[in-house]
Amino acid sequence: MRIFLCCLLVAAPSFARPRAVVPVPAPAPAGIAEVKRVFVVVLENENFDNAIVQPELASLAARGALLSFYYALTHPSQPNYIALISGAIFVIGSQPVTLPYSHLGDLLEARGLSWKAYAEGYPGGCFLGVGTGAYVRRHVPFLSFLDVQSDPARCTRVVPDAQLDLDLARRALPDFALYVPDLNHDGHDTSVAVADAWLRTRFEPLLADPNFTAGLLFIVLFDEGRPAGPNRVYCAFLGAGVRPGSVSFTPYDHYDLLRTIEEIFHTGTLQRFDASARVIGEVWTH
Repeated sequence: MRIFLCCLLVAAPSFARPRAVVPVPAPAPAGIAEVKRVFVVVLENENFDNAIVQPELASLAARGALLSFYYALTHPSQPNYIALISGAIFVIGSQPVTLPYSHLGDLLEARGLSWKAYAEGYPGGCFLGVGTGAYVRRHVPFLSFLDVQSDPARCTRVVPDAQLDLDLARRALPDFALYVPDLNHDGHDTSVAVADAWLRTRFEPLLADPNFTAGLLFIVLFDEGRPAGPNRVYCAFLGAGVRPGSVSFTPYDHYDLLRTIEEIFHTGTLQRFDASARVIGEVWTH
């Protein structure tokens, strides 16, 4: 059983599958060394079986690597987003929160690395409201942490999605990026088919641009599955260090993905559930 090192705001729900402590970390796959930047896109609320048959999601998996037994942690959405960058579930509801804990951004900055969250519909200005239009704060986890909310300079690392194209044109992409679609494009208020079509339109031109893809690990995943079911969701890797067409049959989850990102950037862990998570293997070039 993993040991949680700090206090929860509320009792955490059960995980999708048992988590075993890994007593001796396995060596990181050599292909990870090829990754210089990580770009994560999170879609919403669909089971693996429905996602993998969508044309763009299937294409990304075929061109890259599919984690075929990847699991979200809980329901609803917000705690999955929080866990993805903090290594713990600090909250189980959907209302915006303020958390006085460390997160992936802190680890990256300690290493002199940059991070940014691109959020569709985000009004800017460190807006901390529940939402506006099709934008909701609960899907932008960095804004849940006190050390971002209270620091105007750090808040500027959460930006409207249009900033991505400007950053690409200026060759100023961050080392780590989280891209948060709005409630229509992520499938939350529409469907997985709509999300799939949007993903193709938004990212295929970027994936054809070497200024975007150089040294890039591009990750697409779903925050959670539908309420009834095993919470098995789609997750695919594409790009630097990834063996095209590879499939992993090992069960992984959001903590393992965070641990893999920590390994890529040599940040160390947050000493929560990420500390005993596994670096994702089997899908790298060597």
